[in-house]
Parts: sequence; structure tokens; C-alpha cells
Amino acid sequence: MNKDESKAVGSCLNNVNKKIMVMSGKGGVGKSSVSLNLAATLARNGFRVGILDVDFHGPSIPVMLGLQQTSLMTNGEKVIPAEVKGIKVMSIAFLLEGKNDAVIWRGPRKSAILNSMLEDVDWGELDYLIMDFPPGTGDEAMTACQTVADADGGIVVTTPQEVSLSDCRRAISFCDKMNLPVIGVIENMAGFACPSCNKIYDIFRSGGGKALSEESGVPFLGSLPLDPRMAESCDKGEIFIEMYPDSKVAVAFSEIIERL
Repeated sequence: MNKDESKAVGSCLNNVNKKIMVMSGKGGVGKSSVSLNLAATLARNGFRVGILDVDFHGPSIPVMLGLQQTSLMTNGEKVIPAEVKGIKVMSIAFLLEGKNDAVIWRGPRKSAILNSMLEDVDWGELDYLIMDFPPGTGDEAMTACQTVADADGGIVVTTPQEVSLSDCRRAISFCDKMNLPVIGVIENMAGFACPSCNKIYDIFRSGGGKALSEESGVPFLGSLPLDPRMAESCDKGEIFIEMYPDSKVAVAFSEIIERL
């Protein structure tokens, strides 16, 4: 991307106060559900929020919000993002002809589409734009960091297991090399939150995220227990914290937002 293109995209986000990138070096850590519920928690606290699904090969945000059949409208030359519960939403899934179509593009094509999703979308005035990254440190992640050069930082999502922590160390290294500040680490699936008794049982490993933050010298934002109702909410297109506002997970999201 040349300097003029970068400036053009940047000017389109002038009305976005905070730009936060949620990432992980590994798939399957619940990054998209974390991104969505972070956005929803911010919206519940009165902030104007948007979420951009940067994962071209596995765009899941529309499914989690029940937007599979959504067709976007335009306002002159700009695309109007979808909106649910006060959250503006943009995803590559809205641009595909069929909901099961595979994206088979090389890097330059993906970069061009991502630039368009930033430049040609009427985000309006936002307090926060949450960008849900794909796993790893490939084309989409690099392009997003280069395009949104004034991003406020990245949030790294991990699970307690060493196999996840190892990949998340690479995500932190990626942020360093891209000059992207690391806002902090969130440990997902830390223990089991029983829906019946509302207690947390440490049947899995926990504490890995905090250890990673101490090792890397970045803040630890908090732990999210595993609640089986989270998967059910995502499949139904419902926002978990809206459905279960008093759950341990919803409380943990509120505490993370306070630390942000």
C-alpha cells in the first residue's frame, strides 16, 4: 500500500476514536466470541461500537449475530454496515454470493478487499472499532496493521494450554514487529462455569494467560471461564452477555472493559 492509500483509509476512520485488534496466534481459542462480547459489553455501557470481521476464510461474526441472510444497503458511494443491539457490523460474509462460498484469493486480492471494507464503509462516529483477526500472522493481519497504522493496540486471546500460549507468544512478537502496542492478554476457557450453581470449577488448566502476560511484560486483562451456554448462544445468533447478564462470564467481560 502506498502512502496516499494509507492516508485515504485513515481519513475514513477519523470519526472512530479507538481501534482495537483482537488476535491470537492459534485458532480455536474463542477469539470471535471474545471480540463479539467485548463489543456488546461496550455497547451496553453506552459506547458507540463497530466490529469488523477480518477473517476471510472463516467469517463467523454474522453467524454469531444471526445475520446470515443480511444484504447491505448503500448510502451514495458508501456501504452501510449491518447493525444489531447498537453494534455496527461488517464482514466479508456479506459480500459473498452464497453463504457457504469459499474465499480462494491470494494476498493482493485479500488486501484490496480489506482496504475496501475500511475505506468504503460508512462507519459513522464510533467510540470503538473492534477488529476480529483471523488466526495467525498472515496477509489479513499484516494488511490490517499497515492500513490502520494509528490503531490503539492489540488484545491477544489465549487458552491456558501451552500449545496455545506458544502461538500467542508469536502473536505478541508480531505486534512488536508491526509496531502495534499490546493492550493486554485475555485468558479464555479458564475453568468451567457451571450454569446450575454459578460456581467456577478448575477442571482445566488455568493461569497460563497471566503467566504469559508477566513473561511478556504486557498487561493481563482477565480470565473468562468456559460456559456451555456460550456455544449455544453463538449457534442461535444471540449475544451471550445479553442472554445471561448475571453469569460469571458476563461479569468477567465487564471487569475486562473496566481495565481497558
